[in-house]
Amino acid sequence: MSIKVGDKLPEATFMEMTADGPQPRTTEQVFGGKTIALFAVPGAYTPTCSARHLPGFVDKSGDLKSKGVDEIVCTSVNDVFVMGAWGKDAGAGEAVRMLADGNGAFAKALGLEMDASGFGMGQRSQRYSMIVKDGAVAELNVEDGGEFKVSSADYMLNQL
Repeated sequence: MSIKVGDKLPEATFMEMTADGPQPRTTEQVFGGKTIALFAVPGAYTPTCSARHLPGFVDKSGDLKSKGVDEIVCTSVNDVFVMGAWGKDAGAGEAVRMLADGNGAFAKALGLEMDASGFGMGQRSQRYSMIVKDGAVAELNVEDGGEFKVSSADYMLNQL
């Protein structure tokens, strides 16, 4: 069963690349007491994720923050080194926080995992976005397989 609007996010630990190397971040540390625009992608450096999804949130970060978003977070079932490099290559900087869900535990706990074995990618996260307020889901936008419509930064802006 997947998470729904009104539910609290499950406890999870992400990894984040910092100037001091990889650091663990709990759900409470990331989402507690804040309004977060969270989006998940099936894989770093994959075509839609790199060409449209992440760049859209980088480009619209100021607009999202002007509508009350404290932080924008991207997560993917990739390791922390890949997420750190992808964020750097994409110019995410301070605009989008890159959090690795390396083993897919967060995606699975949300009920938003998918099997991408047919593409040689193993278990991954579905493509989605959500607005999280103090750890609870306020808006949830899950894409149908192969789609990129409802999880975009523009779509999210219209929800705020």
